[in-house]
Amino acid sequence: MSNRYAIILAAGQGTRMKSKLYKVLHPVCGKPMVQHVIDQVNQLQIEDIVTVIGHGAEKVQEQLGDSCKYALQEQQLGTAHAVMQAESVLAGKSGITLVICGDTPLIKAETMEALIALHEKSQAKATILTAYADQPDGYGRVLRSENGLVEKIVEHKDASVEERYVKEINTGTYCFDNQALFSALKKVSNENVQGEYYLPDVIEILKQAGETVTAFQSSNFDETLGVNDRVALSQAEQILRKRINELHMRNGVTIVDPLTTYIESDVKIGQDSIIYPGTMIKGRSVIGTDCQVGPQSEIINCVIGNGTEIRQSVAQDSQIGNTVKVGPFAHIRPESDIQDSVKIGNFVEIKKSVFGKGSKASHLSYIGDAEVGENVNIGCGSITVNYDGKNKYLTKIEDDVFIGCNSNLVAPVTIAKGAYVAAGSTITKDVPQEALSVARARQVNKEDYVKKLKFNN
Repeated sequence: MSNRYAIILAAGQGTRMKSKLYKVLHPVCGKPMVQHVIDQVNQLQIEDIVTVIGHGAEKVQEQLGDSCKYALQEQQLGTAHAVMQAESVLAGKSGITLVICGDTPLIKAETMEALIALHEKSQAKATILTAYADQPDGYGRVLRSENGLVEKIVEHKDASVEERYVKEINTGTYCFDNQALFSALKKVSNENVQGEYYLPDVIEILKQAGETVTAFQSSNFDETLGVNDRVALSQAEQILRKRINELHMRNGVTIVDPLTTYIESDVKIGQDSIIYPGTMIKGRSVIGTDCQVGPQSEIINCVIGNGTEIRQSVAQDSQIGNTVKVGPFAHIRPESDIQDSVKIGNFVEIKKSVFGKGSKASHLSYIGDAEVGENVNIGCGSITVNYDGKNKYLTKIEDDVFIGCNSNLVAPVTIAKGAYVAAGSTITKDVPQEALSVARARQVNKEDYVKKLKFNN
C-alpha cells in the first residue's frame, strides 16, 4: 500500500453563513464540521494530515489540536491555491493524497477508502469522487469515455444542453498521485472571471499530459453535501441525526420517535435502553443497558449506569449510577456523583455533590456542595445552605441520616451517622451521631386571639 496523505481545506470564512463563527466550526450533531471530517480521515491510515487554515486559524487549531499539521492560506485565492499551501509538508513525497473540503461533515471513511482503492487499482494520477444528483443544476458535470475514464469536468455554466443532462457531478473530493498533484498545481492559471486558482483545472492539466484520470461514484449523494449556508447546515444536521439514530436502533436501542430525538455523534447507548420523544443526548454521554431516558430530557456529557430512569429532567457533566430514578423535573448540575439505587424526585436540584447509594431526595430540595452518605432520607423542601454571598462551603451528611421536611443545613456543617433533624429546623452546628436535632422556635398558641383581632377591626 502506498503512503497516504490528506489535505483538508478549511480556510474559508463562509460569508453565506452570515455568522461570526467560521464556517467549518459550525456544529453538526454537536461536533464542528471540520472535526467530523478529521475523525473520518483518521480511520484511513493516513501518514500526514494537513489542514489548510485561513479565517479563524487560531480557533480551528484550538479545535483540532495536534490531530493534524497546518498550512496557512493568508489570502483566499481559490482551491488550487489552498492546496498549494501544503507544499512545504508534502511536496516531493511519493504516495497518494486525498483532498477534501472541511465543510463536508457527512462523508464516511468507507467512501474515502473505496475512492483510494479505485485510485490504486486503476493506477490513475487523479480520481474524482462523484455522485448521482437528481437535480444537478449548479454542479460541475463529470464526462466519461466509453471505458469509464474521465474525459473532463465541465462546469454547469459552460455545459452544452446535452452535457447538462448528465447527472454525475463532481463533489469536490479528489485522490491524487502526490507528486503529480504538486507538479500540475504549478501550471494552474487564474485567468477566469473570479481571478482564482481552481483545483478542477488540475484534472484538465493531467488529461492534456496523457495521464489517467478516473472517478468513483458514491452510492449516497447525501454524503457529499457541502455546507455553505444555514439551510444546508440544517439539512446536514437532519441527515446525520437520522444516521446516528438508525445506528443506535440497529445496535439494540429503542428510539420511540426518531424524528423528535436528538442524539449527538459521540454518544454511546447500551442495548435494551429506551429513548422517549423530545430527548436530547449530547457530548460524550454514555448510557448503560436497560435504561429509560425521557420524554423531554436533556443529557449532556454524563455517564449513566444500567437500569436507570431519567424522566423530564436535565443532567450535565455528572455520573449517575445503576438503577437510579431521576425526575420528573429534576436538575443534575455539573460535578455530581449520583450513586446506585438513588432516587432524585421532582423539582430536586443537585450540584457538585456526592449522593450515596440508596439515598433519596424525593421532592423540592436543593443539594449543593454536599457529601451525602448511604441510605439518607432528605425531606421535602430541604436545602444545603452552601453560599454566604462570597464563598461556598461543604455540607456532610453521613450514612442513615434522616432530614425532616423544610430543613436548612447551613454549611459548613456535618450531620453525623444515624442522626435525625426535625422538620423545620435550621441547623448551624454539627449534629452528633444518632442525635435528634431540633432548631426551631417553640410553638405558642394564644387562645381566642383571632376573636380579639376581629373585634378590634
